[in-house]
Amino acid sequence: MNMDAVSAVLMIPIGAAALLAILPGYRLTARLNVLAALLTFLAALSLFFGRPEPGPYIQIDDLNNVFIVLTTFVGFTTSIFSASYIEHELEIGRLTPRFLRFYHAMYQVLMFAMNLALVANSIGLMWVAIEIATLTTVLMVGIYRTHEALEAAWKYFILGSVGIALALFGTILVYMAARPVIGEGLDAMVWTTLVMRAATFDPALLNVAFVFLLLGYGTKVGLAPLHAWLPDAHAEGPTPISAVLSGLLLNIALYALLRFKMLLAANPAALAPGPLMISMGLISLIFAAFMLYRRRDIKRMFAYSSIEHMGIIVFAFGMGGPLANFAGLLHMTMHSLTKSAIFFAVGHIAQVKGTQNIADMGGLTETNPVLGWSLILGVVAIAGLPPFGIFMSEFLVVSSTFAREPWLAVLLVFGILVAFAALFLRLNGIAAYIWMNADLARLFKKLRTADGDLGVLGIACVPELAHGMQLCRRHGIPVVGIPLNANRCARWMGKFCDNSVNLYQLGRIVGAGPLLHGMEDAPFPEGARLEKSILKTTRGTR
Repeated sequence: MNMDAVSAVLMIPIGAAALLAILPGYRLTARLNVLAALLTFLAALSLFFGRPEPGPYIQIDDLNNVFIVLTTFVGFTTSIFSASYIEHELEIGRLTPRFLRFYHAMYQVLMFAMNLALVANSIGLMWVAIEIATLTTVLMVGIYRTHEALEAAWKYFILGSVGIALALFGTILVYMAARPVIGEGLDAMVWTTLVMRAATFDPALLNVAFVFLLLGYGTKVGLAPLHAWLPDAHAEGPTPISAVLSGLLLNIALYALLRFKMLLAANPAALAPGPLMISMGLISLIFAAFMLYRRRDIKRMFAYSSIEHMGIIVFAFGMGGPLANFAGLLHMTMHSLTKSAIFFAVGHIAQVKGTQNIADMGGLTETNPVLGWSLILGVVAIAGLPPFGIFMSEFLVVSSTFAREPWLAVLLVFGILVAFAALFLRLNGIAAYIWMNADLARLFKKLRTADGDLGVLGIACVPELAHGMQLCRRHGIPVVGIPLNANRCARWMGKFCDNSVNLYQLGRIVGAGPLLHGMEDAPFPEGARLEKSILKTTRGTR
C-alpha cells in the first residue's frame, strides 16, 4: 500500500499530463488539473502513516516526507488559483487558446518532476527530475509570448542550463569518488548507499564535487550572484508559475543541495560545507535586502524577497546543528506557504488594477477589501512579524547563531533588519495609499449624482508621508481625481472647500493640464491649500 502511495504521487501527475495534452477546452482541463493535484496531495498525505523500504530508485524518509506533502499541497492550492487566473487572462486576450493548449499538461509535468526529485534515491535520477522541472518552467514563463516574457524565458533557460550542467558535473564527481569503494554501476549513485560509505570516499573529489554542486544547484535556488534569472522569471511569467517557482522549485534545488551536504558531513577528511553555505547565504540575504528598496514591480519585489529568504535558509543549514537545521526546515515550510499565498493575492490584484506597478495599486480596502487586507497580511507575515511562523524560524536562526558565532549573528540580524525595513517601506506605501484612496473614494461617492460621475485619472500618495498634494507633485506622483463633469463637480466641491481657483491651474499643478483644455472656468480648491482641504473633507467622510 505504501509503495502504491509513492506510485500514485508520481503516476497521477504524469497520467494527468498525458490526458490534459489531448483534451480540448479550457474549463474542462482546468477542473481536471485541480482534481489531479488534489488526488496527488491525498496520496502524499498517506505517506505519513507508513512508508516503503528504500529501493535503488525511490526512497521515503523523514526529510523528504514533509516536503512531498508540502509540494503537493501548494501544487493543489496553486491549481485552484490558476484556474480563475488563467481564465481571466483568456477573457482579456493576454493569452490565446493556442498558447494554452498544453498549459495544464505542463503544470502536471512540473508537479511530476518535483515529486520525482524529492522521492529519488538515485542522485542521477534526482538530477534528471530537476532538469525536467527546469525545462518545463522555461516554457511556462514564456507563455505570454511578449518580448519581455521571451527574454525572461531565454535568460532562465541559459542560466538554468549552466547551473544544471555544473550540478551534473558535480554529480559525476561524486560517482567517481564512490566508484573505487562501491564499484561501478547504479549502486554508486544510490544515495542511501553513498551516505553509509561516504567516510571512505576520496575527500579531494568530494570537495571539488560540492563546489560544483553548490554553484549548480545554487543557481536554481536563486543565490546571489547566481540569481539573475529569478526576478525576470517571476515578473514576466504567469503569477501561478511565480507561486510555484518561489514556493516550491527553489526548495527542490535546495533539497538536492542538502543531500550532498550530508555526504560531505559524513566524511571527516572532506572540507566543511558550512562556511561556503554561510557565505553564500549572507551574500544573498544582504544583497536582496538592499535590492528590495528599488523595486517598483510588485512581483519583482517578492522575487527578491524569495532570494532573501533562501539566503536565510542556506545560512541556517550552513550553521548546522539541531536548532539551526530545524529552523531552516521550518523557514522553508513557512516561506513556501506564505509566499505562494502572497502571489495568489498579487495575481488577482494585478488583474483588478491592470498593472504590476506598486505605485498604481490603491483603494483596495475600499473596492476589494479581501485582496487589500490579504496583501497587507501577507507582507506582515513574510517580513517576519509575530505571531507568524517566519518570525519563529528567524528567531531560532538568530538565537542559534548568536550562541555559537556572535559576529555572524550581527551580520544576519543586519540583513534581516534591512529587508524588514524595505518591506515595510513598501507596505507603508501600499497601506497609506490604500487608506488615502479609501478616504477619497468616500468623498467622491458623496459627489456622485444620477447625471454626473467622476473619472479618476490618478490617485496616489508618497509612501513617506501618505498625504499632501504638493509633496506628491514634488515626487512626480499625481494625487487628485479629475472629474469628467468639471463645472458640476466644482459646485459639489464648493460644499466642502473654499478658496476656489481655476481647474486648469490645478491640472497643471498635478501634471494633468493637457487633459483639461476647455475647463479653464471651472473653480476648484487652490493648489497650495488642497492638502488641508482634502484632509479636512476626508476626515468628515469616515
